[in-house]
Amino acid sequence: MAANANRPALIALTALAPISWGSTYAVTTEFLPADRPLFTAVLRALPAGLLLLASARVLPRGAWWWKAATLGALNIGAFFPLLFLSAYRLPGGMAAVVGSVGPLFVAGLAALLLGDRPTPRTLLTGIAAALGVSLVVLKAAGALDPVGVLAALAATASMSTGTVLTKRWGRPDGAGPLALTAWQLTAGGLLIAPVALFVEGAPPALDGRALGGYLYLALANTAVAYWLWFRGIGRLSAMQVTFLGPLSPLTAAVIGWAALGQALTPVQVAGMALAFGATVFGQLKPRGVNATSSPRDVSPGGPRGRRRRVPQLREAVGGAGRPEGA
Repeated sequence: MAANANRPALIALTALAPISWGSTYAVTTEFLPADRPLFTAVLRALPAGLLLLASARVLPRGAWWWKAATLGALNIGAFFPLLFLSAYRLPGGMAAVVGSVGPLFVAGLAALLLGDRPTPRTLLTGIAAALGVSLVVLKAAGALDPVGVLAALAATASMSTGTVLTKRWGRPDGAGPLALTAWQLTAGGLLIAPVALFVEGAPPALDGRALGGYLYLALANTAVAYWLWFRGIGRLSAMQVTFLGPLSPLTAAVIGWAALGQALTPVQVAGMALAFGATVFGQLKPRGVNATSSPRDVSPGGPRGRRRRVPQLREAVGGAGRPEGA
């Protein structure tokens, strides 16, 4: 019962991650040097990862060296550059529209890797979320850039795969969400750094405004936000977590209206209501599903780890999927 009572608070804390990511566009355009997406990605990931690594004081062991590197590549190292590439090459909010199909990607991957069959309810909710985001961010524009579209799809697929694998593998004994986040951010930052140096050259000169922007991105927007995100993945189902993703473009639209003087049309407001409704609906457990009905749980080592009973954790995971590695 205690876990069920804490579940809304857990969802709300996890939701702070995509809400924070929704501020990235405004911070980037208003505070940071132009046309340095890879440099920005490095400063988002690597300092945050090293800071959390120093706080956690736990290094990967055994198979977790390659698992952490894989998750870091999917969630950070590949995702950041692909996301920036799509944003630079696609008009309006098309990158956000493509990214909003993340719940549908996760539904398919969860069926493949976690054994969770997507229900019609899940698929319809995912479509509603994507439609709502489309109404909010999509503007009239010319022909779409194929490279930009492929980059946006690849970014969404990369993050979705990382989310499901994070759920499948869980985390090893003795390593909490802080350590898991530190490993991924550090691995992702180290992966991006040489690419940024090769493509963009030496780092640009930074003034106080840019330093403040990078400090915010590294600490609040990345270190804290990703810790909350991976913490949520460990305690909620993969589908519940990914349905919080549309909060990011919705937050960006609200910031653009409130802080940057961008107008919101009635169609955009209707899209925000639809996407937000889908986000909330995606957190609800289907009728007839009992969170405590699972006969067993799996240790933090993942689906092949030793079995043990964890009643409170079983309640926190809910009925949307098996609590593998939670």
